Amino acid sequence: MITARNAVRQRILDLCRLNNITVNKLSTICGVTQSTFNNIINTGSNNPTISTIAKVCDGLEITIREFFDDEIFENIEQEIR
Repeated sequence: MITARNAVRQRILDLCRLNNITVNKLSTICGVTQSTFNNIINTGSNNPTISTIAKVCDGLEITIREFFDDEIFENIEQEIR
């Protein structure tokens, strides 16, 4: 099982790899600060907002549906118990 936070982190890394760009380049493309990406990617301490995910999608020219259309989101661990 994977948490939603880690699934978003992994999806961003996968999309960077697919588009042959670094996270730093993605930051520039989508207008999200590098510190926000550092929190999402490196520390996992920041729960990314839908607004941040939308900016990533805009920068990569994909829809939010395309962002979440990945098998990594199929087995998200329930976070509220």
